[in-house]
Amino acid sequence: MEELIKQTASQQRKALLNKEVSAVELINEEYKRIENIDAQIGAFNSLCKEQALETAKKVDEKIAKGEALPPLAGIPLALKDNINLKGTKTTASSKILENFVSPYDATVSLKLKENLIPVLGKVNLDEFAMGSSTENSAFKITRNPWDTNKVPGGSSGGSAASVSGFEATLALGSDTGGSIRLPASFCGIVGVKPTYGRVSRYGLIAFASSLDQIGPFARCVEDAALLLEAISGYDKHDSTSLNLPVPAYSKALTKDIKGSKVGVIKELLAQGVAPDVKNAVEAAIQKYKDLGAEIVEISLPLLEHSIGVYYILATAEASSNLARYDGVKYGYRTQEAKNLLEMYTKTRAEGFGDEVKRRIMLGTYALSAGYYDAYYKKAQQIRRLIKEDFDRAFEKVDILVSPTCPNTAFEIGSKISDPLSMYLTDIGTISANLAGIPGMSLPCGHDADGMPIGLQILAPALGEEKMLNMAYAFEQATDFHKKQPRI
Repeated sequence: MEELIKQTASQQRKALLNKEVSAVELINEEYKRIENIDAQIGAFNSLCKEQALETAKKVDEKIAKGEALPPLAGIPLALKDNINLKGTKTTASSKILENFVSPYDATVSLKLKENLIPVLGKVNLDEFAMGSSTENSAFKITRNPWDTNKVPGGSSGGSAASVSGFEATLALGSDTGGSIRLPASFCGIVGVKPTYGRVSRYGLIAFASSLDQIGPFARCVEDAALLLEAISGYDKHDSTSLNLPVPAYSKALTKDIKGSKVGVIKELLAQGVAPDVKNAVEAAIQKYKDLGAEIVEISLPLLEHSIGVYYILATAEASSNLARYDGVKYGYRTQEAKNLLEMYTKTRAEGFGDEVKRRIMLGTYALSAGYYDAYYKKAQQIRRLIKEDFDRAFEKVDILVSPTCPNTAFEIGSKISDPLSMYLTDIGTISANLAGIPGMSLPCGHDADGMPIGLQILAPALGEEKMLNMAYAFEQATDFHKKQPRI
């Protein structure tokens, strides 16, 4: 059983269908694992045992009756704690929502229920998904299963650490500027940010609405493709949702990539990239060449502006979205207020952490009279130009590749007092959110300390099938995804 929870979803499904193990036993084994090691990792904020076991029982009943099952039925999943699941706490890892219980299901949560995927619990994140290390949570620091002195990346650090540390087989996270791809890279697993609008955002606690996107974490590309298939699709509750059929992503995994054109983003392999990361990514590019792909160098000249553009637009949207946390309708309320204005200010001062306050202030400043045109409007114009850079690049190539991050996981505490240095870890990932295109990270090597290195693959909007197949071809030709942390 201990070996089974370290296997992929496809292997676990085989064991379930062959009746070597029941879905209830699989879930209980996961909870045993969480009990034994989560004190070292700190992935989970809360557990939903009752709901998970109820779903597992339904799976076992269907297997006993010989009924058809969805591909991921019975496979244990961890849910980022900014996604609503009815009857469970949804805190966004913030004091201001510490005791908030979801009165409804997010659309992705409903899709998990329809697919009989048991949710083990809610996992930690940087407060309101603002951060790159999962050190900004109001509750705990999540640690990297490969080295518990290092960060798992952020903001979906709990999601990535739970899958990497075998506390869940699958997980869902959200990606606003790299918050799925960065932790996937740091934790040596697969993470996918879909095309903007491909997965409904209804029921996701908003950070920056024009950038946020929910996506899967898994231990292999096939599992990620199956989970993406399960959660994608049109939703009338989300006005930005795309009303288009969902392809069978798992059927696109053919390994045949001969003649494909792989664009290497010149700017992301230049200075500032750690030597081990550069070597691993260059070896991955060579592997694509060996597999029959044509390699083309691509320049995205406006990429250098993406950090500045992102930290104006994302903070402006956060300033607007987080105005709803005022102590009136739900969430934390200060006990020390003499009047309404004091209640607002004290509730927000006591309820939000430093990073959230920093971003609200940045965003409010960028939106204020006299600065709106100079900052927000200008950033929107450059965002458009960045997207056009990508459009031109995809006229020449099928996918773009780069390091997911210029470095591997860093020591806990080493960047927390230097926000700018922390922000720069997202240099490779942010532009995909600005352009609304899909991106993913998959393991492509390890540094001298044995820490995982991620290869980022970007594709044109709605190009997930091509992107996943290119990732699958690389994964099947290498064994980086088979290496596991010792925890």
